[in-house]
Amino acid sequence: MRRQALPHASGRAVRQGAEAPRPGRVVRLPGVYRPQTDTLLLALAMRREGIGPGTDLLDLCTGSGALAVHAARLGARVTAVDISRRAVASARLNTALARLPVTVRRGDLLRALPGRTFDAVVSNPPYVPAPGLSVPRHGAGRSWDAGPDGRAVLDRICDDAFAALRPGGLLLLVQSGLSRPEDTVGRLSEAGLDVTVTDRVTIPFGPVTRGRAAWLRARGLLRDHLDREELVVIRARKE
Repeated sequence: MRRQALPHASGRAVRQGAEAPRPGRVVRLPGVYRPQTDTLLLALAMRREGIGPGTDLLDLCTGSGALAVHAARLGARVTAVDISRRAVASARLNTALARLPVTVRRGDLLRALPGRTFDAVVSNPPYVPAPGLSVPRHGAGRSWDAGPDGRAVLDRICDDAFAALRPGGLLLLVQSGLSRPEDTVGRLSEAGLDVTVTDRVTIPFGPVTRGRAAWLRARGLLRDHLDREELVVIRARKE
């Protein structure tokens, strides 16, 4: 696929945590992703986009369910999907504790909901480049490891997004600069969506990225001595 330049002018810089609604206390089983900066970026974007009453929303790769709970608090009708049994259990527990009517399904991305369409899809998928040709089937790494270029899940979401959105529907997706946001922009554009980068924030490496920095440099995904990564929110609308 032809690589497309990332439209830097469209992305606003976001001070870490600025105006971001906190997800509140979240219960997680071992191995389920803890809400972090990427979660808060999506929560902020959802509020800015007017997600609320009347919005039929899908939270894809829901993890703990923090974003599903946030969307439900905004008034949206929410369906949440994750392939991990522990994530599904955590999401169901958190929505129950919040007393919010969120439907949580276990399944492989949009295959869990064949034929369904939504007004909005939000996703914080696994996007960290990792050694190995396939994504892990078990363990905590399942929440973030996404193949040698970090795109094992991103590319599937990009390919299926158009069909999952209703006319006027919106996709909000967060990822790392290490997994080539320009490819996400290009892939979504080629699928027929109107794509922009709405938010950017640079954060220090966490333990996972720091631990594989040498491998990332060897792969050409990381410049020498860099110890920070950029997170971006990508917005795609179906006209």
